Amino acid sequence: MALEAWYMEESSEDQRLPHHRNPKEFVSLNKLADLGVIYWHLNPKDYENDKELQKIRETRGYNYMDLLDLCPERVENYEEKLKNFFREHIHADEEIRYCLEGSGYFDVRDKDDRWIRIWIKEGDMIVLPAGIYHRFTLDTGNYVKLMRLFVGEPVWTAYNRPQEDHPARMEYIKNFSSSNFDDQKKHGVALEAH
Repeated sequence: MALEAWYMEESSEDQRLPHHRNPKEFVSLNKLADLGVIYWHLNPKDYENDKELQKIRETRGYNYMDLLDLCPERVENYEEKLKNFFREHIHADEEIRYCLEGSGYFDVRDKDDRWIRIWIKEGDMIVLPAGIYHRFTLDTGNYVKLMRLFVGEPVWTAYNRPQEDHPARMEYIKNFSSSNFDDQKKHGVALEAH
């Protein structure tokens, strides 16, 4: 099944609802790639022996891995933690998440500062580039098991918005602004394949 993503309506309702606009406005993988978001669909049932996952990890240098179960029964102060993940922030490094079970939403800002909701489900692996404004929440299923991948030691420091002067944010803007992105395409700088 293909990854689903869409522009979100602004709403103060439960963050776990889909928040589609009316009419619905879906976003393509190409549009996500324009923002630096990389996607693969893998086999979550055999992740320990998955040759494609091993190749991705080797190619991209993801040498550290851990697993995270998020649900009310397994996470102390679940609602508080969920609100924390949902604060808009950036990271100085990529955020790599592989959904092994369940589902949830990653929201990213587009170049016009509009929210795009990315619904990750079993088998979906995404990479958010360093410096992109984003947030995470579970959906109404209230359960997700994620593999977290890192280059080197795990660092998960969130820098809440605004962070326009943060080096990772400035680098992101430089690499993925409309004019720079168009210039990269003209000069043949390849994007990751999906």
